[in-house]
Amino acid sequence: MPDDPEDREEPENLDEPPSFFRFDGEEPEREEVSYGEPVEVTVEGVYQAETGNKVAQFVVLTDGTRKLPIAIGPFEAQSIAMALEGERPDRPITHDFIKNLLERLGATVERILIDDLWSDVFYAKLVLGTAKGEIEVDVRPSDAIAVGLRCNAPIYVLEGILDSGFA
Repeated sequence: MPDDPEDREEPENLDEPPSFFRFDGEEPEREEVSYGEPVEVTVEGVYQAETGNKVAQFVVLTDGTRKLPIAIGPFEAQSIAMALEGERPDRPITHDFIKNLLERLGATVERILIDDLWSDVFYAKLVLGTAKGEIEVDVRPSDAIAVGLRCNAPIYVLEGILDSGFA
């Protein structure tokens, strides 16, 4: 068997980040930032940009005036585009599965909140309504948007993130 675990070498030092990791050793200290109040946005669309031989996908959120492009992966781009176009695959893809699972468990997606930006990375929460109250789940913005669109959930971005200069 080619991927036999016994044939694999163990990493020498698991306390050090791999060479491709963004930071060497210690993570830099982070200042607390207040991004203000949530602003409801809509998904303008999914786009791609080519630079040389690289293709990058983006989802663009807008409040009608400001635009916020967020880099996303190709699978998430396809999933968001399918939701925007009302397409349903023959078999559920991951975001359809998540929607179905939440429904079967009696949870609803109350809202999507993009609530942090640190080191050029956006962070989001999926806010679920359950019998025991609301639950916030950390999630990548692209996955939150893909699930939120399927559940007709509103999407919010904190004011300061919309003003962050990424548009």
